[in-house]
Amino acid sequence: MSARTTRTRLFAAATVALAALSLTACEGDGLNTGSPKPASSSASADESTGPSDDAKDDTASAGSSGSAGKDDASGSGTGSGSGEGSGSGKNTGGDKESNSGSDSDLPGKCSASDVRITAKNAPRPINHLLLTATNTGSKTCTLPQYPAARFGEAQSVPPVAESSKPQSLTTLASGESGYAGVRLSSGDGSAEGGREVSTLTIPFEDGSIARAELPSGGVHVDNDLTVTYWQTSAANALEY
Repeated sequence: MSARTTRTRLFAAATVALAALSLTACEGDGLNTGSPKPASSSASADESTGPSDDAKDDTASAGSSGSAGKDDASGSGTGSGSGEGSGSGKNTGGDKESNSGSDSDLPGKCSASDVRITAKNAPRPINHLLLTATNTGSKTCTLPQYPAARFGEAQSVPPVAESSKPQSLTTLASGESGYAGVRLSSGDGSAEGGREVSTLTIPFEDGSIARAELPSGGVHVDNDLTVTYWQTSAANALEY
């Protein structure tokens, strides 16, 4: 083979190779040009996934409702706190006024200077004395539970009949009277310590002493001497 023939073949082969490369490059450019661009793809995705106009309107309405709810809740809480604080203050003041008023309305205890005590024989039962304590003062007062009666020179007071105890202390307004019964002695004379007495004194809780005049000639007492609690009626005082 001649050198010319060899060069001719090499040139032809090079030409074929160049043509093949050129064809490949053209096909690559066509493919790239036809493919979607990244920016367009992103915009398309946003349009497909974004909320519609109706959805935006609904979201805005929900947001407004949520704000209004917060405002309402805030206003409600403030009003409630204010109301409770104010009510508490008023109640406390009312209690103080009520307690103060009830203390000032309580009557004081009777003293010997507030009452006049008389002692009279009861028509029945026999051997009984009726004590009457009358409030001669201008203010209401409360008698002791029972008269701590001292007959003559006795060093002790007679026992009280527990069955005669009332539900509350006897309170006397001005001019009112309370009553107590006294069993002077046993009806059949069987009790010991019998004696005649002509004086009767009744001490009060403040240390003052009232003196009651006994029936003429005095009274006979023995170890059965007993008193009742102060009562609001003479009939109750003589039942024991």
